[in-house]
Parts: sequence; C-alpha cells; structure tokens
Amino acid sequence: MKQILLALLILIFSTQQILYGQKAKNNINIQESIKLETDKIFDKLVQIRRDFHENPELAGKEKRTQEVVKKHLLDLGLQVETDIYGYGLVGILKGDKKGKNIAWRTDMDALPNDFPDKSDFKSKIKGVQHGCGHDVHLAVALGIAEVLAKHKKSLQGTVYFIFQPEEETFKGAKAIVENKKFAQFKLNEIYALHVTALPAGQIMVKPNEMYAYQKEIGIQFKNALSNEEVKDLSAKIRKSLVRTINGSKPWEIQSILDPKIGLTNPNTIFKDYLIADENFRSYSKNDTFRLNAEIYETDASRVKNIIPAVEQVIKDNNFGSQLLSVSFIKENPTVLNHPDLTSNSVNTLENIYGKGFVTADYGQVPYFNDDFAYFQQKVPGVYFLLGGSNFEKGIIAMNHTPNFEVDEECIRAGVRTFSSLLFQRGK
Repeated sequence: MKQILLALLILIFSTQQILYGQKAKNNINIQESIKLETDKIFDKLVQIRRDFHENPELAGKEKRTQEVVKKHLLDLGLQVETDIYGYGLVGILKGDKKGKNIAWRTDMDALPNDFPDKSDFKSKIKGVQHGCGHDVHLAVALGIAEVLAKHKKSLQGTVYFIFQPEEETFKGAKAIVENKKFAQFKLNEIYALHVTALPAGQIMVKPNEMYAYQKEIGIQFKNALSNEEVKDLSAKIRKSLVRTINGSKPWEIQSILDPKIGLTNPNTIFKDYLIADENFRSYSKNDTFRLNAEIYETDASRVKNIIPAVEQVIKDNNFGSQLLSVSFIKENPTVLNHPDLTSNSVNTLENIYGKGFVTADYGQVPYFNDDFAYFQQKVPGVYFLLGGSNFEKGIIAMNHTPNFEVDEECIRAGVRTFSSLLFQRGK
C-alpha cells in the first residue's frame, strides 16, 4: 500500500513539474515572439510617430489624430468605441482566453508653442507642436495594440486601449471617467507611460506620488500694490513657504538626472520639498488687485498649511486690512500609483527581463503632472516614466522645452516592455 501511495505521489509531482516546465517554456516563447513582432513593426511605428509630429492638434481639436488611430485599430481587428468623450476613442482587444480587464491610457493632444525643433519632420501647423511627447505615446500604444493583436489566441482577458484627448488642459481624463460607458468596461487595472529626459528605453516607477502636488494660489487685495510692494511681499511669502533638503535646489529640474541627487538616488533632493514661483503674477480684475503663484508640494499632509502661512505673512507685513482672500484657484490631483499594483508590475517585468530592469524612483518630479490621476481615482493604476534621451547624440527629451527631442529607440523599448506587461497582467 505504501509503495502504491509513493508511486502516486511521484506521479503527481512529476506531472506538476512537467506542467510548470511547459508553462515556463510557453512564457519564454511568448516573450520572444513579442520581441520579434516589435522589431518587425518598429520602422512603421517610427513613421507613424513622425506623421503625428508633423500634424499636431491642440486639446479639443484632435480630429485627424482620432481618424488615424481609429483606422489603425480597425485594421488590427479591434472593436472601436468613439462616444467616450470629445475626440477620444477606445480600442477593445478581446483575448481568446478568459482573464482580467486591463486598460492602457494614451494622451493625444499637442502644445500651443513654436519652440525650436531640430527634427527633419517639423510641425506643419503654425503655433502647435508635439513638445511633450504625446506623438511618441501614440506610436507606442498603437504598437502594443498590434503586438497583442497578433497574440490574440493566447491572450487572456480584454485590453482596452484608451486614447484620451485634452490631457494638457486636464479635462480629458475627468470627462472620460464621468462617462457611464467607462464604468461598463469594469476595469481591473489601468496603465500609462510618459516619455521624459531619462536615457532612452529606461523604465522608472515608484509607488504613490510620481509628481509633486501642483497648486496655484490666488491672493486678492482691496487696493493695488506698487511694483516694489509686490516684489517685497512675494519674496517674503516665498521665503516662508519654500522647503528643501539641506539647502538644495529642487527647482533646478535638470538635476533629476544627477546620480548623486536625482530621482534614482535614495537620498534625492526631490523627495521632500515645497517650491514656489520666484515672481508672483500681479493684475487687476473686478476692482480688486490679485497675486497668483504656482506652488509644488511633495507632502499631501502639508498642503493644508499653505494658505494659513500666506495669510500670516500678509498680516505680519501690514497688508492684513487690504486682504480679501487667499485660496487655491487651481489644485489638480496628482498621479498616485497604487502601491501593491506597482510592486506586482515591477515584479512581473523583472521576472521577464531580469532583476534591476525597472529603475526605482525615489522622488517626485516638480513642474509636471498628468490627468491620468483621474483614472487612478476609479481604477488601481500605475504610471511609468520612459526615457527618451540619448546624451551622446545630444538628444534631450525634456518635455515642454525648446529643442525637445526623443531617441526613437524608446518606441521599441516601450512597445516590447508594456506588451509583455499587459499580456502577463491579464491572467
């Protein structure tokens, strides 16, 4: 009897090992196929990105962009929904196997500027540019859709590709999540990326806040202040608010790449700060005099202290009798990565590509933000940074700056990496 039981246990163990080995082999084959398919379409994706770069559209005017995206998705065999908000659309890829509902968000709009552009495929639209990298985001998303569509038979679950308009104005995401159709998707997880000045192809993420909390404070006075009074009071308010680590300068955005004090160092200067505009903007409106300033705070619990601190400085400098109000006139939510999902996503990628593949982020980027935050309020989500710089070639992917460029190899890295992630997360 004991021999029979022992034989059964050995058989069960052997069967499990065979199944585990087969599963591991299948995963390896899938990842090799994802890499191969990404390489096959890379040149096409570069041309797609350049087409978007030459034909940028401002927030709320993404008509051509929608048409190009819709045709591409339909050609891939995806179901397409366009009544989500404005010129937004959703491509729906249903895998042949049961699994979770996963979403990938992509922003579509360009910026209103005429910054110098070193590329050979400059914007054809005067005063409009893809100076934030949304053209790259579009190419990456279409690439992921194509790669996963080619693996539809082995894909578990459904992937929703959300192409979102009006990100730069912080309107698009909020409007989409308020649409009844969004709730009908019953999403389990949502992901997004933003290309930025990291080395091309580098993937960076952290749990919780990716950016500082961005607030705009508005101060109203009964009577106008002289230029000298504005300058003096602004300086005193700023001095009372600004907080940095050991006299560091987190407002020097280029330092985010410094290995000693930047985002990749646990001792980064970008993890505990409050930044305020050096020069407050002053103007008259409706018989009142106003001062406005942008403020960036890393600690959510300290945001409530800003207005009382400003009021106190004004009173201490004998302007209390003229003060009408101090308030936040803009206070967008910030990107807030779900801690457990972030950890699981990093583990998923590092199981595929090796330990250390994902770079740890220890700080919060100032000056930037993303309305992806609204999606994260409804669905557990993770937002990644994707490097687009090539310093040896002089390519610096610092968003919203003159001569913003990307090394287009980041498109290949983005498609391969996040096709792998979405494929695995659907299980």
